Amino acid sequence: MSSRQNNSEEEITKVEEGLYTVGDKDEDSAFLSVSIITLMQKFLAEAIGTFFVIFAGCGAVAVNKLYGSVSFPGICITWGLIVMVMVYSVGHISGAHFNPAVTIAFVVLRRFPLKHLPFYLVAQVLGSILASGVLFLLLNPKAEHFYGTVPVGTPMQSFVIEIIISFLLMFVISGVSTDNRAIGELAGIAVGSTILLNVLVAGPVSGASMNPARSIGPAIVMHNYKAIWAYIFGPLIGTLAGGFTYNLIRFTDKPVRELTRTGSFLNSMSRKNNE
Repeated sequence: MSSRQNNSEEEITKVEEGLYTVGDKDEDSAFLSVSIITLMQKFLAEAIGTFFVIFAGCGAVAVNKLYGSVSFPGICITWGLIVMVMVYSVGHISGAHFNPAVTIAFVVLRRFPLKHLPFYLVAQVLGSILASGVLFLLLNPKAEHFYGTVPVGTPMQSFVIEIIISFLLMFVISGVSTDNRAIGELAGIAVGSTILLNVLVAGPVSGASMNPARSIGPAIVMHNYKAIWAYIFGPLIGTLAGGFTYNLIRFTDKPVRELTRTGSFLNSMSRKNNE
């Protein structure tokens, strides 16, 4: 019974990581169902996680503009805390990306299956749009209370800043989620703190998006697309550069084939607990 359970767990893990290969027809049918269920769980986890990240973060921005009761440091802390909380809540289910730029970077770096990419992107953008819509309905903000991201200076200035802060974010994510020497239990704290610091530094200039979904949702709901390109391509370039850079400085004695296996946020922590 124990052996059968272990085999089942191993096969489910293969499905989750995109490593499952076609075998017996009945087994293919069974594990196709498992694969679909697992993918739906990840889809929901990403959508729910992104919803609450945007609801809390953008909500803090909107409430501060409307009532002035949150303050800029409060907004920074809110962004950092909500990301940390959601990483620990659903990181073991979906990887807790909540960010199309991070997901795309993981795919390019061969640490996330390409076939899951469309589902994650839809979940993240959908979660952002829903959260932005709920905030709009609840708070009824005017145009001057826009809780999305727009450049305070020039669009190019915001574009460059988004590249830099997204680089730092992905650099930290790569360190805590793809390197087995890192302390996996602290991943949420490390990523949340990075976001807090980035918002503290770049928030007054660009809005510190670091996340295309974070900018797209409010833009669609409130019809404000000013310099939206900077908040889509800036984070994409920054996360790709950050991920590649961490791979360049990584030192490991593991074989290349193991390094290129797909990975997800906090998977090192869950594997250590299973051993």
